[in-house]
Amino acid sequence: MAETASSGGASAVPDVLGPELDCVFCGINPGRASAAAAAHFANPRNDFWRLLHDAGFTPRLYSPAEQFRLLELGFGLTNAAYRTTPGSGDLRRADFDGARLAALAQELQPRAIAFVGKEAYRGAFGERAALGPQARSLGDTALYVLPSSSPANAAVPYAERLQWFRALREWLEPEEREAVRAVVVDSGGRVLLLSWENQAGRWWITPGGGLLAGEAEEAALRRELLEEVGLADFELGPVVLERTHVLPWGERLLRQHERYYLVRVASLAVEPTIDLAPENVTGHRWWTADELAATDERIAPPQLAGLVRSL
Repeated sequence: MAETASSGGASAVPDVLGPELDCVFCGINPGRASAAAAAHFANPRNDFWRLLHDAGFTPRLYSPAEQFRLLELGFGLTNAAYRTTPGSGDLRRADFDGARLAALAQELQPRAIAFVGKEAYRGAFGERAALGPQARSLGDTALYVLPSSSPANAAVPYAERLQWFRALREWLEPEEREAVRAVVVDSGGRVLLLSWENQAGRWWITPGGGLLAGEAEEAALRRELLEEVGLADFELGPVVLERTHVLPWGERLLRQHERYYLVRVASLAVEPTIDLAPENVTGHRWWTADELAATDERIAPPQLAGLVRSL
């Protein structure tokens, strides 16, 4: 995993980042001790490194100077604001850059970003948060809020802070889920996608969903297609794609194994048989392969344009 310094020399403390990390810990900004050491959480009174070890993230107590060794364990470090200040109370709203964190999530695809302190999260997104997993996500990167490890947070007992770090460690291991989806293609070669939205934005996804306990894949897909698009009578085609990915789902992490079946229709008037609003589905659209290849919209699965062309 590559070591990545902060962009443009804007921070006295380098980012510790690499692709596809299990978790990136995000502090609020560098204090003077961290700036002097060029290391995250370098104030000797900051409990971050002790909390990491006691919660089981590291096999022994690391020093701030060993920060890049976290990459070997699947963890990274950054800050919500790059400017060094005597205290976080000296930060201005303009110091925070939520767009940078969104770009980090898109480029490096960490499983989660854990904000070390509520103020780090509020600075990035302009909203208050409770401790624990968040409903907001950055694409497929889930978000979590930890109590601050700063000495300024001494009113919160160490045992309570450790409890939240341990809860994060457990939460980072995703729940397993089996799912089936349909690549519904009409006689004009167009594919049917549903608009799915949450706080992080909109994705265009294929119809389908998770298997119920004891449910066969074909039965699950027929149930989902009837509910989501009103398609009841169809011939199930072959599996044309299979993938496994980790994604935030509400306040959980899922490791979802998906099998995509081809379903051909002459035409289809989309008429859901259930209310899809609770599932965050807001509409539908038929897409050509060229439209999929040219769009800036987020498409899932991302290789769908090539798949539709091959069909």
